Amino acid sequence: MKKFWAGLFAATLMTGMLAGCSGGGEQAAGDQKGTVKVGGIFDLTGGTGDVGTPYAEGEKAFFESIAEERINGYKLELIGDDYAYKIPEAQKLYQKLKSKDKVAAILGWGTGDTEALRQQVAADKLPFISASYSENIKNIDESPYNFLAAASYSDQARSVLKWIKENHKEGEPTVALIYNDTAFGKSPVEDAKNFAKEIGIEVVDEQIVDLQALDATSQLLNMEKKNPDYAIIQQTWGATATILKDAKKLGLDTQFIGLNWATGEGLLPIAGDAAEGFIGVVTHAFPYEDLPGMEDVKKFVESKGEKLEDKNQKFIQGWVSAKIMVEGIKLAEDPTTGEGIRTGLEKISNLDLGGLAAPVTFTSDNHAGTNQIRLAEVRNGKFEAFTDYIGY
Repeated sequence: MKKFWAGLFAATLMTGMLAGCSGGGEQAAGDQKGTVKVGGIFDLTGGTGDVGTPYAEGEKAFFESIAEERINGYKLELIGDDYAYKIPEAQKLYQKLKSKDKVAAILGWGTGDTEALRQQVAADKLPFISASYSENIKNIDESPYNFLAAASYSDQARSVLKWIKENHKEGEPTVALIYNDTAFGKSPVEDAKNFAKEIGIEVVDEQIVDLQALDATSQLLNMEKKNPDYAIIQQTWGATATILKDAKKLGLDTQFIGLNWATGEGLLPIAGDAAEGFIGVVTHAFPYEDLPGMEDVKKFVESKGEKLEDKNQKFIQGWVSAKIMVEGIKLAEDPTTGEGIRTGLEKISNLDLGGLAAPVTFTSDNHAGTNQIRLAEVRNGKFEAFTDYIGY
């Protein structure tokens, strides 16, 4: 008889364990269906860690802000790590997230690693929202599980060029391009040159400045020979500050305009007064902007005993990327699988982000959420937006 009861107990226990393993998470009591895990690939210590760290903090903060909520009955958990902007490390981390952590979707980071992982992401059917806005990711045949949550670098450059064309005074404008020798740096270059030619702007010079450069004098002296009216910068804060400081020392009167990772509060303390007049592409709101969507951010930050004014735009950018991913999970019929989350993301239509970013729309044949940006200028040591959302 003891054997009978022992066998019955074991069978009951096994049934419970099997139920707990089904549906993509640990089974809990009642209506609680378990946990859906989202992976995070962060750059905290690598070449883009200056902007990568606050971005990752924003992603983590959003998930923490909904930690007690249940989305379609599931708890959501973000599991991530630092890959230090090294593609091989990103690939190792991706494999861990997929195989060990059993994530259902991923929030990624850099252009080189995002592009390198595209085929694996497609084969593994893991929806991937990256902090890279590479134009290549728009190709849905090659990147069926990648989603662009902001205007691509190429779209940003096109919008800047269109703005230059429409606002330049005195003759035809000339432009230089300054970028780093990475997939991120080079991403918009050819598209920018092609669009400039199309609208009658001459690109007169290109200069390569390392992501972590502390001196750009020689490149700027070479650029000065071509005397461009404008120079478009594709960098993060560190190299952008180096460029602006050296340009000020040399007395250049070129108008510098940075794409989104060159823009933000972190640039200002390292560039100092050399940042005055710098124009930046703004894909996401600054924490000091009075916007409806900022209330949730403020509420969460203050609940942690922190202040919103101590956060920056890249924190907001990470928060928004996480929010978009979670919206896709909400709309998924089956949020435990990558295929389910992909179809959920494809249901997002004109998602109102409360002013934190341009509204986003995805469809089954278009994973580029928006091409809209704003432009902001540094005035008295602070970025101030001077356009509404614009495109090209």
